[in-house]
Amino acid sequence: MMLLGGLGGALLLIAQPLPADGDAPVAATAQLHFAPPVGRPMSYRVTTRRIGRDGSLINFSLVYALQWQRIGRGYQLDATLERIDSDAPPAVTRALTMMLQPLVGEPLAYLVAPDGSRIDLVDPDGLWERASARIQATGAEGRRAEAKQLAALIAALPAAERDRLATADVRALVASANGAIPVAGPADGASVSMLHGGALRTIARVESQSAAVGGSGAPLQIDHLWTVDTATGLVVHERRQSWIVEPGGDGRTLVEERVRALEPAS
Repeated sequence: MMLLGGLGGALLLIAQPLPADGDAPVAATAQLHFAPPVGRPMSYRVTTRRIGRDGSLINFSLVYALQWQRIGRGYQLDATLERIDSDAPPAVTRALTMMLQPLVGEPLAYLVAPDGSRIDLVDPDGLWERASARIQATGAEGRRAEAKQLAALIAALPAAERDRLATADVRALVASANGAIPVAGPADGASVSMLHGGALRTIARVESQSAAVGGSGAPLQIDHLWTVDTATGLVVHERRQSWIVEPGGDGRTLVEERVRALEPAS
């Protein structure tokens, strides 16, 4: 799998399909008590490892600061993308994170239904207006070509895509609104299992895809694991790994991994 630059790489870095209202799965998230930790600062790290041009895995981490508060019968989640860490060369880092840089340090507010079934970003238009102002400031600082390219990329995105770009990681936090978590049973040929351990519920999904990865034509196996805190209804850990399976199933090679981890702020 070749490392993608520009808009495609940035979208692949964080994008997750957004479920339509009412499409959240039932079995895996049934009977979950939604009670987020109000007033307790949380740290949320999203790390993506992807195979680069030289065959090595390149790491990118998005670090968020989160805090919940009660608003009427529901909740408000305040989230700020504090920084982007990477061990990639600076040029590669800029290419893959270009779309996210204007959001660093920008507070995002979400209104969440009392049962966690719906999450709405507050003032999405205002968010991108502020992001555009940051882009213009970048141009004024002498990086005009980069600012012009970034502004064109953002302008070309439909509103729904911009929303997904900015909010995919945060939306993945609430189990009852996370449409990627499968029902507790086989689906689309995938293997699905569930394990209970105290207050934690772990859901695993393994699927195979016939995909030409890196021109090899080898099949791809995707392992997806979610750990849900049943006391809060939050996904405290998620890991998605994509593997190239060797002919005959004798071995496999990791080509991409994403890990989302939620923990109290230090």
